[in-house]
Amino acid sequence: MKKSISPSRNKKNGKTSFSSHGPVSNLEEYLQPDWWRRIFNSMYLKTDADVVEDKGITNFELDMFTDMLNLSEESYILDLACGQGRHSLELARRGFKNIYGLDRSHYLINKAKQININEGLSVNFKEGDARKLPYATDKFDVVMILGNSFGYFESIDDDIKILKEVLRVLKPHGRFLLDVADGKYLAKNFNPRSWEWLDKNHFVCRERSLAGDNERLISREVISNTKKGVIVDQFYAERLYSKERLNELLGKSGFKNNRFHDEYKTDSSRNQDLGMMERRIILTAEAIKEWTPVKNKKTEVKYVAVLLGDPKKTDVVKPDTVFDEDDYNTIDQLKIALSSLKNYRFLYFNNHDSLINDLMKYRSQIDYVLNLCDEGFDNDPKSELHVPALLEMLKIPYSGSNPQCLAYCYDKSLIRGIAKEMEIPVAEAFYIKPGENVFEMYIEFPVIAKPNFGDSSFGITQKSVAYNVEELNDAIIKTRDKFGYDKPILVEEFLIGKDLTLGIIGNPPESYIDLPIVEEDYSQLPEGLPRICGYEAKWLQESPYFKLLRSIEAKINSETKKQIVAWSLKLSERLECRDYVRFDWRLDSKGVPKLLEVNPNPGWCWDGHLAKMATFRGMLYADMLRSILEATEQRINISSIISRPIKEMATELL
Repeated sequence: MKKSISPSRNKKNGKTSFSSHGPVSNLEEYLQPDWWRRIFNSMYLKTDADVVEDKGITNFELDMFTDMLNLSEESYILDLACGQGRHSLELARRGFKNIYGLDRSHYLINKAKQININEGLSVNFKEGDARKLPYATDKFDVVMILGNSFGYFESIDDDIKILKEVLRVLKPHGRFLLDVADGKYLAKNFNPRSWEWLDKNHFVCRERSLAGDNERLISREVISNTKKGVIVDQFYAERLYSKERLNELLGKSGFKNNRFHDEYKTDSSRNQDLGMMERRIILTAEAIKEWTPVKNKKTEVKYVAVLLGDPKKTDVVKPDTVFDEDDYNTIDQLKIALSSLKNYRFLYFNNHDSLINDLMKYRSQIDYVLNLCDEGFDNDPKSELHVPALLEMLKIPYSGSNPQCLAYCYDKSLIRGIAKEMEIPVAEAFYIKPGENVFEMYIEFPVIAKPNFGDSSFGITQKSVAYNVEELNDAIIKTRDKFGYDKPILVEEFLIGKDLTLGIIGNPPESYIDLPIVEEDYSQLPEGLPRICGYEAKWLQESPYFKLLRSIEAKINSETKKQIVAWSLKLSERLECRDYVRFDWRLDSKGVPKLLEVNPNPGWCWDGHLAKMATFRGMLYADMLRSILEATEQRINISSIISRPIKEMATELL
């Protein structure tokens, strides 16, 4: 069994510190097959800054590469494994018009996108896997893999997949340029141990050794901060390709006219340990192939069934237990936004009495389901998980989380336990079963009493906040009487810091967007009202909470934001949240974020929290919905488009 690449973690004064593995006799034992998922972050830019952040080197390389490829400003160019976009962005600055950049690193591609926006450039950056390119066949005149970004995978078959994908997206007679480490040279001349200063506060110690098969160079980096000590201890590897082996691989992948150019020796400003970048092979090859027959564009339509709550049935969460004018307006806004999306056709299913028969009737005509039935089957919130369970039984792909995830997150106490096991802070709390007497318990006030099972702030009102045992007892009684709730109550410490929520669209760690964190602005509320965003804020239009509460972009320090995002991503993976999810957090009196709830399949409405976060990112409501659809399509791997006459399809079943 392979060991973790992560350093050990120690808790001290509420903060997480890192320590090194210490002496390691065999580097390969600590190497994870997917090391490349985690290593390309802000620390990578520090350790390799002498090359990848040097504008002089980037300009020199582009002068050389553009000359080799005889590029024109109109050429369609893909910078594959583009990192933070240093080559792509510089090409755009030089006037090249059709530049695309793709990279697996969420951190680096977001950095590239931000620079692109800040400078008013027009590079098309995308996060994705080089083994399955999200581009049309025969699209590019040139594909470049630069800066030694090849040979990361454990199996050579994955490298062949990349080359075949490059061949697919190149036009006939398109050119491929590969800039990769000189494996034969490095195998004999690698530096087994070194260290160097990265800046005034950081230094890195490196160790290297050949893998057991002598085909990969294993590297270890221990990065230290002069004040904090060891902050990173990471292991990575790269396959050592010789010219002969590269020629063989290109031939297997279908390339012709391979040409090796002069060897390239990197000259950096630090000029200390260049590692894999020290000496590189530059080669070009040609895609000798026929044009792929053009598909009929009429077939490029996705058919999506939209599942909603049933407006004819009682809904206990709503104040009057029925759909009202606001609910119908919300559905209208959804339809308007979805209708603006090109290459989609939507069917709407909301009759739960006939839902099973309707799905069986139309399942051969739809690509997948957009599951927006957060009310639950028959509008029963306990049955929210039954909807995806039904879709799984019918073998229909769908958006959103699976039944198990929904079951987990419906139980607030269970989520607390999972978070604590993962060393993610949660508010202090205890569990009260029906019939238990709070007067016999030792309780530190203030607290807030919540139904343990439920969502949409069901059962949480201003009276849920208690400052003494009498108020707590009253809160529990009112929750049971007013809302008809007869299950356990979760009594949680009432946190007084900022009330925050984070939305994620996508599927970490593969591809995702973390939306701007939103903060509830309680500044307009009258004195004496508890600062909570509960049932009254979401459902009771005459309440001061509904009228005066606003959601604004959070004003928190960068460290707190990073921590919230990191913990939310960990929880998303652990709970198998899919396509879109929202995490509710609140700061304690010391500013420490503590998890309150996880909301898989959160509110999708045009004026909900998720849409507000998307707005702060510059996304329209339709953009947000498209992002959810695209995340679903990427996860369920919709690669072929089904051709169906539109006249056979019902446009809506409402």
